[in-house]
Amino acid sequence: MKKKIAILATNGFEEIELTSPKEALEKEGWLTEIVSPETDSIKSWASTDWGKSYKVDKTLENANPSDYDALMLPGGVINPDNLRTNEKALAFVKAFFEVGKPVAAICHGPQTLISAGVVEGRKMTSYPSIKTDLMNAGVEWQDKEVVVDKGLVTSRNPDDLPAFNKKMIEEIKEGKHEHSF
Repeated sequence: MKKKIAILATNGFEEIELTSPKEALEKEGWLTEIVSPETDSIKSWASTDWGKSYKVDKTLENANPSDYDALMLPGGVINPDNLRTNEKALAFVKAFFEVGKPVAAICHGPQTLISAGVVEGRKMTSYPSIKTDLMNAGVEWQDKEVVVDKGLVTSRNPDDLPAFNKKMIEEIKEGKHEHSF
């Protein structure tokens, strides 16, 4: 069955953390859509400076979580910091957890999950600088390249992308997981 995956991002996402998972998902024959509060395009951060711009497939305003089989959140410092203060973005994220759909977040991406109130009691990993934020939100933080907890896949940084992509695809193939937040 052809799957459809939402990639929620805004300006300042870490470029490789969007492009690598997007490519891996599309290699499975699945459709990916970049969903954003922005309308036309969003600009990436490429390691140490601004990178390329990417077309927004669907505005957050017009995106319906029920149209997607899974959600992927790239990191970057600026991207999740902006998403975590956007009520529509938080509601969009929460909708995936409410029905047990797979969610994958890498690097700083879990910051958005903290603000959405969906991480308490979970096992997760992240970029080390947000470890304390996750622990304060009730997460059992683990320093591993990839951690999976009831359909939630998290990784630390771009070096973990091969393991992250593999586990994300496995979880999406498994489908919905038991309601768990």
